[in-house]
Amino acid sequence: MSKRQQQKQQKAGAFDVRNVIAELLGLYGVVLVVVGLVDDSADAMAKTGGVNANLWAGIGLIVVAVAFALWSRLRPTVVPTSTGDDSGPEA
Repeated sequence: MSKRQQQKQQKAGAFDVRNVIAELLGLYGVVLVVVGLVDDSADAMAKTGGVNANLWAGIGLIVVAVAFALWSRLRPTVVPTSTGDDSGPEA
């Protein structure tokens, strides 16, 4: 049996950096959407030329977070794991 056949494949899961990025962008996006909905005063709108920048930036971040989460779910990172009978150095 070759070494490649002895290795078991496992998904990275929560340790995939795309999941961490998706969670952080999603959290920041939700915060910006809430701020955009709560703080829509004329003063804030005048600073951005009549555009609710917090709301649109938050929506954009949520869309990117969903894209990262879908990418991670549809194309998972596969991490090879050994079966335990390797004769490598012992710690």
